Order: sequence, then C-alpha cells, then structure tokens
Amino acid sequence: MTRTDVPSGKRISVLQETASRHALLPLRIFLGVTFVYAGLDKLTDPAFLSATGTGSIGEIMRGVRDTAAVPALVDLALKAPVGFGAAIAIGEILVGLGVLAGLLTRIAAAGGALISLSLWLTVSWAVTPYYYGNDLVYLMAWIPLVMAGAPYLSLDSLRRSR
Repeated sequence: MTRTDVPSGKRISVLQETASRHALLPLRIFLGVTFVYAGLDKLTDPAFLSATGTGSIGEIMRGVRDTAAVPALVDLALKAPVGFGAAIAIGEILVGLGVLAGLLTRIAAAGGALISLSLWLTVSWAVTPYYYGNDLVYLMAWIPLVMAGAPYLSLDSLRRSR
C-alpha cells in the first residue's frame, strides 16, 4: 500500500507512515503503566510509608544520604519522610495516568522527568557503573514525551481537533 499525495510526489508506505506517527505510543504505555504501578506499590506498602524501619522511605533516605549527589534533597525529604513518600507516590500515579491518557502529556512527562531526576540525584546516584541505575534511563525516556507530547491516540489530540 502506498500513497502519492505528498508534495514531492514520493511514495510513502502507509505502514511506515503509521509506524512513524505512533512511534512514541509504546514509550507512553510503558512509562505510564510503570509509574502508575510504582505509585500504587508505594501507597499500598505499609512498610514504605513509615518514617523508620526496614523498607521505609525514611530508612531508604537515611541510607543514601551520604552518597547522594544532592544531599540537601535527601535532608529535605527527611524532614517529613512519610509526606515525601506519599507525595512521590501520588506524583507517580498522576504522571502515569496523564501520560497513559495523553492528557497534558508534556506537563505530565516533565513531572515524570523531574521525579526521575530527583531519584537519580539521590537514591541511584552511587550506583556503579552508572548504567546499572534505572533512574537515569527513565529520565532520558521522558525527554521525547516532553518534546513531542502525545499527538495521536490521546485526549490532547482530541482537544486539539475540537
């Protein structure tokens, strides 16, 4: 199947055009599902939403404080670790839902990038070699969605078409 209605007269495969148009959809689905899952996992884990104890946000923050790139971020989280943990979890859910629905996608993706950046600069900063840490990869994965948004199969595109 080909199309010839492009200005240059070149034939472009419909399949190639469709694949190109929807190239960010798998990334949106992966990041959206992952962030919703991560947020729900945190909110439903009673150990995580505690100031102290094994698996708690407080314990995690105290454990990475001396190796973080920006210890001030960890100190800020340690002032109210349960509130910080809940805010991260809720932020992850909102970001994930926004990207999945394609609603205010660039803003949601920027939120995901900020969450990933803060986790990279604190929790996974000391991971060696750096490419073993996943937060930097998530940060880089958010950038195409910040730049392009969700032009297809999204509430953003539905709003634009009206």
